[in-house]
Amino acid sequence: MDEATRELLEPLPPSAKLVYYVLDEEGRFDQTGLAEETRLSTRTVRFAVEKLTEAGLVEEGLCPKDARRSVYAAVPQSERPTGSEPEAASEPDAEAPTATAVAED
Repeated sequence: MDEATRELLEPLPPSAKLVYYVLDEEGRFDQTGLAEETRLSTRTVRFAVEKLTEAGLVEEGLCPKDARRSVYAAVPQSERPTGSEPEAASEPDAEAPTATAVAED
């Protein structure tokens, strides 16, 4: 695991780190498969996948056998967007004064 991945994983909960490790080592899984493989509850897996997706470490795709299900896979470092986290963090700050100004009126 490279240093950039470690830095992105560091603030995440242990469940997210476990889910990422399984996806990175074993490949694509759906939510039920991740729950079985990690022995975490489906709710915990859902939360972990959400956090990993927000961090840009995991991507969601359609299950080839059942289009109603999603499958998840680790995003290779070479395919991760660079600089997307600072922009996303700065956008809410830019919107916050506008929301505050509206709330004051």
